[in-house]
Amino acid sequence: MLVSEGVPANANQTIVSNMRAWFSSVRSVVVAVAMLGSAAALAADDVASFKLVARDGVFEPATIEVPAGKRFRLEVSNDGKTAMEFESRELKQEKVIAPGKKAVLTINALKAGEYKFVDEFHETTGQGKVVAK
Repeated sequence: MLVSEGVPANANQTIVSNMRAWFSSVRSVVVAVAMLGSAAALAADDVASFKLVARDGVFEPATIEVPAGKRFRLEVSNDGKTAMEFESRELKQEKVIAPGKKAVLTINALKAGEYKFVDEFHETTGQGKVVAK
């Protein structure tokens, strides 16, 4: 037991007891934060994903239907021989993707309607749209 000069022995016990209570509280907070983080990760996994393939200036599929009012992911794969740039002012997205690479874009909830996108490096042929219903 620690006894400091001029401090009664029971004061040291009180200090140790208070420290244990404080560490227990901190541990509880850490566990709660970890659980919230896990819940957020699970919620993020509930976001629908849609695949889009770009191949030398052509999108497949050219039209993607998504649920209106819900966030979603767009997984864009560049299966072409040259770089492509996914561009959509309406979706507020812009991403250059090297040949053979992928990009995952998270799109915030959309109102019902059509939202155009292009491959800016192949604008005449690389066009498509997201339809939110």
